[in-house]
Amino acid sequence: MAAPSPEDPSLERHFKGHRDAVTCVDFSLNTKQLASGSMDSCLMIWHMKPQSRAYRFTGHKDAVTCVNFSPSGHLLASGSRDKTVRIWIPNVKGESTVFRAHTATVRSVHFCSDGQSLVTASDDKTVKVWSTHRQRFLFSLSQHINWVRCARFSPDGRLIVSASDDKTVKLWDKTSRECIHSYCEHGGFVTYVDFHPSGTCIAAAGMDNTVKVWDVRTQRLLQHYQLHSAAVNALSFHPSGNYLITASSDSTLKILDLMEGRLLYTLHGHQGPATTVAFSRTGEYFASGGSDEQVMVWKSNFDTVDYGDVKVQRPPPLASSAGNLPEMNLPGPPGKNKSLESVQDQPQEPVSMPQTLTSTLEHIVGQLDVLTQTVSILEQRLTLAEDKLKQCLENQQLIMQRTPS
Repeated sequence: MAAPSPEDPSLERHFKGHRDAVTCVDFSLNTKQLASGSMDSCLMIWHMKPQSRAYRFTGHKDAVTCVNFSPSGHLLASGSRDKTVRIWIPNVKGESTVFRAHTATVRSVHFCSDGQSLVTASDDKTVKVWSTHRQRFLFSLSQHINWVRCARFSPDGRLIVSASDDKTVKLWDKTSRECIHSYCEHGGFVTYVDFHPSGTCIAAAGMDNTVKVWDVRTQRLLQHYQLHSAAVNALSFHPSGNYLITASSDSTLKILDLMEGRLLYTLHGHQGPATTVAFSRTGEYFASGGSDEQVMVWKSNFDTVDYGDVKVQRPPPLASSAGNLPEMNLPGPPGKNKSLESVQDQPQEPVSMPQTLTSTLEHIVGQLDVLTQTVSILEQRLTLAEDKLKQCLENQQLIMQRTPS
């Protein structure tokens, strides 16, 4: 058997700690932390630094179904079968605030790119949008007629996409709260959906073993992959926009080259269904979870995006209707649709900021997040105190009324 080339993805680490199937994974902004949720009702925070201890967060009363770090990385949202959403501060204390978000299992949580809003999806057939820091309900989107498995904001925060067991993917305008379009091409329940980093396309995974990619401007189907032999449970775009990774109940992960429209790698690691997968924010790593209780971290070894230094490779715009291209191919920039190298050779805009300023800003953001969480906890306690006082006064009035003069 030939040795893998340096460009092949490689298994870097695997984490053991969950006592039941892993349902969800997400990396923090700086890739120092990895969060995972499980059917064991626990949330785990794993540290990418070797020999660091993991944090186990308990609070949910039933299976944790979804996790998502805030854009700053200082907050972590989770949803559960207990119908609640929790917002955690992902440190050793593991403090959280909780709110009853839906009337059934919460399947999906996702922060907006500005960190101000949170979108949730549920088996109660609704998608809801919340104010992050006050955990205040803003509005509901309710045109699905079955469980909603996933809801995500677009990169610019203007659109929301949702996937449902009613076999549709719906695209919503956040401002008008209207459904712009329903994609009805799936032959089964739609398990997962997400936006391409450019915001011009969406990819959806289905119980019918397929992955489909649509252009959100023309609503045209760009690509259709039928590579798995069982349901596709999750997917994640590489930050460059050139690759898509999928996790399936056939126990494999598959990496697709979107520029060429073909399968690049099939990865075998999980024993039993691969339930979740996510790229890190830079694309250097990806993590997967499965029904085997394992969390695995893989090194991508291809087309990494360096956000930490000077250069950032922008996702290429995805053209939607070039007449000379095959219908199911996702074209790259004009005249360069077959070469990844040519995309990388484009001039980069230097972006620089003194390290000390970056650190100071990150610290300030972190402190603000902690402060808003503290205020939120105090608000909840004050509400409880007010409720108890109201009850005491009502009881006192009843006693006064019953006492003969």
